[in-house]
Amino acid sequence: MLIKSIYTLFLALLIALFVGFGIDSFYPAPKYPEYPSKPMMIENVENQKEQMILDQKYNEEHEKYQSEIKTYNKNVSIIILSLSIVILVISLTFLSKIKMISDGILMGGIFTTIYSLIRGTMSDSSIFRFLIITIGLIIALVLGYIKFIRGQKN
Repeated sequence: MLIKSIYTLFLALLIALFVGFGIDSFYPAPKYPEYPSKPMMIENVENQKEQMILDQKYNEEHEKYQSEIKTYNKNVSIIILSLSIVILVISLTFLSKIKMISDGILMGGIFTTIYSLIRGTMSDSSIFRFLIITIGLIIALVLGYIKFIRGQKN
């Protein structure tokens, strides 16, 4: 029994990692801007002006990155949430007769849903955060019903 539980957890973690690394491989995050490397000693006014220009350019790139990463996190949240729903449906329909594998895939779908919720909370829109949490809540309620309540009736 213990080995089955360990296998189920292992399968769930692999599914979540598969989705996470798949997203990273095929939809990479924006690159964080590099800070311009300059010597720490600013000897004259000309070097100070040059440093100020470099700092300003870096700040602009950083602001652009912040905007891009918020959009990226929102997109990734939507993609992962969609994939987690597909994973959960597969677990509860096609694989429902193979309990150990079905439970591992179901748990993997739950882990990916959690990952999606985390990414969704990193967006800049409070409405989007609310929607993603609402969808997560609906998924949890539906899963609980299908897995535990409807399953007892059969």
